[in-house]
Amino acid sequence: MSKAYETIKIEREERVLWIILNRPHRLNALNDVLMQELADALDTADRDPSIRCIVITGEGDRAFSAGADVTAFPKATPVTAEEFSRLGQSVFSKIEQLSKPVIAAINGFALGGGLELALACDFRIAAEHAELGSPEINLGLIPGWGGTQRLVRVVGLAKAKELVMLGNRIKADEALKIGLVNKVVNYDNLRDEARDLAKKLSEGPPVALKYAKYAINFGAQVPLEVGLRLEAAYMGLTFSTEDLMEGVEAFMSRRKAEFKGK
Repeated sequence: MSKAYETIKIEREERVLWIILNRPHRLNALNDVLMQELADALDTADRDPSIRCIVITGEGDRAFSAGADVTAFPKATPVTAEEFSRLGQSVFSKIEQLSKPVIAAINGFALGGGLELALACDFRIAAEHAELGSPEINLGLIPGWGGTQRLVRVVGLAKAKELVMLGNRIKADEALKIGLVNKVVNYDNLRDEARDLAKKLSEGPPVALKYAKYAINFGAQVPLEVGLRLEAAYMGLTFSTEDLMEGVEAFMSRRKAEFKGK
């Protein structure tokens, strides 16, 4: 990927693509341009079979993203606000529906839309100094990019109501306790931790990882029996792949499998 973007930076490390939110002067706040560029980068990465995993993080050590850029709010109308909400929902759903695992490396504030972005990712690793929250209620708003829906699926109804309706920020260690993040690390180690996880994921079988992600994400939204049927269908599809045969042969030969994504 060699595209030049205005509000994000792209870095490639072997089979891992880093997407870096690059508005540090605004605590990496999310505006129309950034959302559109993020969507474009995700689409491009999804089409590239050489990319096996994506990491999203923020520029600098202060913020992953402090949320939507509120400087645009005074000019908004109910119609444009609804359109902005749908734009964010569409971009973040793209992450959830991406065929590849996505890691959020939370390097500072993940507030409002920043938390909603992280929630759409498959894994969340936070620096010790990170703060997370849904403070929209303090502005007279509610989350509009999936926060009221994904948060409850991650931390449960009680904690989701607490975070959304009180608007309190929580530290990274509290986020770990309630299952909002997978791991908390020293800021200096954040990139290495995300890189190690991305490398491990990128060495896995791409087709099986895609189906596992789909079965979990979409199965969580339907009744159990429907989810079980979905799981069975995706599991059956893995039997059509060369990666399955490679995995079995590697297991029998006691060697490391080399998955090709076929």
